[in-house]
Amino acid sequence: MSEIEQNPALSGQSNDPSFENVWQELKWRGLVHVSTDEAELEKVLSEQSITYYCGFDPTAPSLHLGNLVQLLNMRRLQLAGHKPLGLVGGSTGLIGDPRQTAERILNTKETVAEWVGKLQAQVSRFLSFEGENAARMVNNLDWTANLSAIDFLREVGKYFRVGTMIKKETVAARLNSDEGISYTEFSYQVLQGYDYLQLHKLYGCTLQTGGSDQWGNLTSGTDLIRKVEGKSAYAYGTPLITNSDGTKFGKSEGNAIWLDAEMCSPYTFYQFWLNTADADVAARLKIFTFLSREEIEKLEQETADRPFARKGQKELAYLVTSLVHGVDATEKVIAASAALFGQGELSDLDEATLRAATEELHSTKVDGLDLDIVSVLVASGLSKSKSEARRTVGEGGAYINNVKYSDLDAVVSRDDLLHGRYLLVRRGKKNLAVVEVA
Repeated sequence: MSEIEQNPALSGQSNDPSFENVWQELKWRGLVHVSTDEAELEKVLSEQSITYYCGFDPTAPSLHLGNLVQLLNMRRLQLAGHKPLGLVGGSTGLIGDPRQTAERILNTKETVAEWVGKLQAQVSRFLSFEGENAARMVNNLDWTANLSAIDFLREVGKYFRVGTMIKKETVAARLNSDEGISYTEFSYQVLQGYDYLQLHKLYGCTLQTGGSDQWGNLTSGTDLIRKVEGKSAYAYGTPLITNSDGTKFGKSEGNAIWLDAEMCSPYTFYQFWLNTADADVAARLKIFTFLSREEIEKLEQETADRPFARKGQKELAYLVTSLVHGVDATEKVIAASAALFGQGELSDLDEATLRAATEELHSTKVDGLDLDIVSVLVASGLSKSKSEARRTVGEGGAYINNVKYSDLDAVVSRDDLLHGRYLLVRRGKKNLAVVEVA
């Protein structure tokens, strides 16, 4: 059974009857910011099955939420009957596309090769590799590794005009900055254009998708195909997503939300979506889930009518976490959230989930065992003194691993430790801390 079949959150709907075609659905979901000939592209997508691609560069060992937009965009097109090519850039990853701010640090060839494998595995989870419109993974190192600099300049470089290249938004921004731009990064758009040309020749690819900040790179490919092959090719760019308050989307506490569970735990990932502002829920459901228009509009209304219930946020968090980490991991996360506040069994949580669920709590390490309940409360920081801890116990507000302690002389032993190391200490209903016993 393929990963697509194992994960019902990725099944999607191939023909939501409320839309005439996939292009209209993409626009309704807010996934089209800019495109080449829109009328022609809509016609092509409606009348035939085409091959399309999206590229991902291994500039980190994991993809992030910005990349997830593209992965789900690819899946939508595949559900509509089109054939995806998932490109992980083994050669462009050695260069790095220009950023608005500063030059990228070049990684070693060995590092890039390792990251290619990791990203290919991530991309593959979102596409189906079976059926008439089966996906295919490609690596641009395959057609650039043996290409000499002279051949590249003669066969590709001659089609690019410097005047046009320096007008590209990111390049222009860097040229006008103190940092400037190296020839290495300046040439990136030529490499990406060459990718599109090669995919057009090898697989008949006629559409490239990506973020709107990549528009200059996307159109370098459509222009190159027109000049070399005399044929039409298409591209469209998704908008850069921002929160309703104007802040950047896709970061939590200033850190990127990665798709790799080792770099961003499923618990942290779930909490990120659960904390979505009411004003952003509908837009996030459109982009990051496969719910129908009717289902999304219903959740939007419920969020407006009963915001305290957070129905939209809960559905969003469940669905997106299931998309990325699977249903089982998502169920564990939900169980962990409940267990922290006494609504489930902490002992049922595996250590990784427990640590992720408690990583933002105050944590203290202590030596030795056989600590009395009063000492544990003080060590945890939930009570400032032993007298305050005694009052907490006497008032029935002291809990260790969700078990109430009412006896001032009660002792916590090794048998009480979660995974042989941890105590979850709670004072009252909401004050939590972790004590780790060495």
